[in-house]
Amino acid sequence: MGSLSAEICKQSKEPCITEQAAHQPRDCINAAGSPKDQIQYVTEGAEPCSGCNMFSSVKAYENQHYSSLKKQCLQNRTLFEDPLFPTVDESLFYQGNRIGRVHWKRPKELCDDPRLFVDGISAHDLHQGQLGNCWFVAACSSLASRESLWQKVIPDWKEQEWNPEKPDSYAGIFHFRFWRFGEWVDVVIDDRLPTVNNQLVYCHSNDKNEFWSALVEKAYAKIYGCYEALDGGNTADALVDFTGGVSEPMDLLEGKFSQDEAARNQLFERVLKVHNRDGLISCSIRATTSADMEARLDCGLVKGHAYAVTDVRKVRLGHGLLAYFKSEKLFMIRMRNPWGEKEWNGPWSDSSEEWQKVSKSEREKLGVTVQDDGEFWMTFEDFCRYFTDLILCRLINTSYLSIHKTWEEAVMRGSWVYQEDPLRNRAGGCINHKATFLHNPQYVFDVKKAEDEVLICLQQKDRRARPKEGKGENLAIGFDIHRVELNRKYRMHTTQQKVGGSIYINSRCVFVRKELKEGRYVIIPTTFDPGLQGDFLLRVFTDVPSDCKALTLDEPPQTCWTGMCGYPVLVTQVHVLGAVGLQAQDSNGASDPYVIVSCEGEKVRSPVHKDTCSPDFDIKALFYRKSSKEGIQIKIYNKNVICDSFLGQVTLSGDPGRDKGNRQSNDLPGTLTIRLITCSTLKDI
Repeated sequence: MGSLSAEICKQSKEPCITEQAAHQPRDCINAAGSPKDQIQYVTEGAEPCSGCNMFSSVKAYENQHYSSLKKQCLQNRTLFEDPLFPTVDESLFYQGNRIGRVHWKRPKELCDDPRLFVDGISAHDLHQGQLGNCWFVAACSSLASRESLWQKVIPDWKEQEWNPEKPDSYAGIFHFRFWRFGEWVDVVIDDRLPTVNNQLVYCHSNDKNEFWSALVEKAYAKIYGCYEALDGGNTADALVDFTGGVSEPMDLLEGKFSQDEAARNQLFERVLKVHNRDGLISCSIRATTSADMEARLDCGLVKGHAYAVTDVRKVRLGHGLLAYFKSEKLFMIRMRNPWGEKEWNGPWSDSSEEWQKVSKSEREKLGVTVQDDGEFWMTFEDFCRYFTDLILCRLINTSYLSIHKTWEEAVMRGSWVYQEDPLRNRAGGCINHKATFLHNPQYVFDVKKAEDEVLICLQQKDRRARPKEGKGENLAIGFDIHRVELNRKYRMHTTQQKVGGSIYINSRCVFVRKELKEGRYVIIPTTFDPGLQGDFLLRVFTDVPSDCKALTLDEPPQTCWTGMCGYPVLVTQVHVLGAVGLQAQDSNGASDPYVIVSCEGEKVRSPVHKDTCSPDFDIKALFYRKSSKEGIQIKIYNKNVICDSFLGQVTLSGDPGRDKGNRQSNDLPGTLTIRLITCSTLKDI
């Protein structure tokens, strides 16, 4: 065997995040534009983030089972009255009655022929009532355009529909399903709805005898504790509740999409793909002051208000056969105001002359109507000029039978739990708190491709759902992603190479979409401040299985065999940075090198680097060693089709003091750069 020369660097254990001045929290307007004191927090060195598992199981909310309750009502010839959401002011408000005397009435008391749906379901069925829940209504508008989705939120809807021919089959009971904290819950309600002057107070339809929107809203209010709890919220949360998908909020100002045409076109393709794959989309114009809230701009758009995106198209310009041979297409997006009125009045608005550039058949295909129904088209360029926030709710497809991209999902449930014992504490706060940051839960996962797009979503239990219990504010949460040793099995005790992370915000969910190179990574979900407690759900989506799991042990466990087999006395981190001047073995004058690091029978292999004699390996391995005398061997090979060829090796003692500057006589070209950390305390790395 031939040898390479080796340059050994002794690394001091310094944190990977540089010291910066402390940042103060700054106000952030949520996706609905509602100033619900949503705060975005900043950590040191942090960077802002740029077909799902439907019904694997359904849980009865508060143990109320729809079928048995309905059967009981029919047997007793009574209409259902929900004891868990009674017709009292506490079901409407948690800060006192604001609208006067409310009468709870059943649909039969409001019209002669009540129906769940009249002529099907559409976004036009929804009108926001006397509640600042445009975020919820906008999400419902998006839901209404997706039959496969609303039929899961409104299960067995035909059975729930009023049947005039069988009046005795009606029991005044309905049920709806929402995705809550990793599971689908089935929520039962009665049909008594709040009214004033014989009119529905809250969400209602154009048709006086259509009630699906009002009933869905009541079920949603029930899981939040009362109707008023829906006053101001986040559209991204409602979209996730309706789909079980993953919401990605996007700051259109930060992305500078209005100025950068290439970036804007790329964004349009992403929005179009989400829409075509049955995802749900919402948008808003940020209100920066309370005076801006629901302020109408000259162009007709409303600030601080959530809009539902109901269609995304490439519209063909021109008339007749000539239009089919022309390549000119316009990027268009259609939105709906939950108020059911107040539309965009600029180019391509309902009655604008621009529509003359499009054939009649194309206009009919797009469903262009000239009426103030709250729905309108605009170009994507104008959209990026006026709107500031966009939410893309992807339905993460995990079915192997799909023709679309299939994701592998890993779901981890965890908790931030404070303990005085540092080894048991799991509530360390963000990286600003260096002494406790690594006390948080840690999750390891692998990227097994040369490069992979990874989606990571961290969700906390929604504290807004129980405001009457004094838990109305969500925790400020976020996470960091660190690249670690390829064989990391135990918890990190020093920060490693940070490669990404989320913002910190008191939102229910935070999301990051990140391209990561092949290797092993650790996610550290945290609250912004240390000592805060709560439950969380971590979802990781990759192209191939990531083997995501919690890191629970601090060091190798001692067993009954420890005395006989020996217990680790040293821990060594080997960081192979790169090599230069390796022997060229391929016909193109280069090589495809990879490195194997081995110690005491354990081997760690790097990815292959194509067409280079000077690879930047940048890989780490961690060895818990039972003997300081056993060396660490590093070998480099060239990847071949049949048999890999040897490019050289280096043997180290693992003692940086002895190995430093080690330059062996060698008969193979090349120099390998390595960094070592060796500690006698196993929890030092």
